[in-house]
Amino acid sequence: MNDVAIDTRDIVVEEVFPHPPEKIWKTLTTGALIGRWLMAQTGFEPVKGKRFTFQTKPGGAWDGVIHCQVLEVIPNERLVYSWTGGHEENVGYGAPLDTIVTWTLSRTANGTRLRLVHAGFVVPRNKSALDTMGSGWKKVVPNLGAIAGEQD
Repeated sequence: MNDVAIDTRDIVVEEVFPHPPEKIWKTLTTGALIGRWLMAQTGFEPVKGKRFTFQTKPGGAWDGVIHCQVLEVIPNERLVYSWTGGHEENVGYGAPLDTIVTWTLSRTANGTRLRLVHAGFVVPRNKSALDTMGSGWKKVVPNLGAIAGEQD
């Protein structure tokens, strides 16, 4: 029997914002706003089962399209979606990626605690994506908070 251990890693980013969960939720789930703090998306709606895409920089045999599907929606509390991309021919950037993004909002005395977990990076295959997205999410999450602060 050939037992091969699979090493999976997650990215976790937490931030507390001085905005109520409703403002964070609006920024997290409004198509035009998502494009401002993350990247261009097509077809997103906070509806379970809804499929949508993000477009990022292509690389190698990969066209740069990230395919997603909404898996769970609890307004002002939790949003979960799949995040799949890459191409079998690619190694490093654009290697096959099949992960889950979970956003959890918790009301605090002065605002909202936002916790992002991007789970399921298979190492070493997804090491490039893990490294790039690990630092990327740490920049994106504060941007989400800044844009939430602009909402009336």
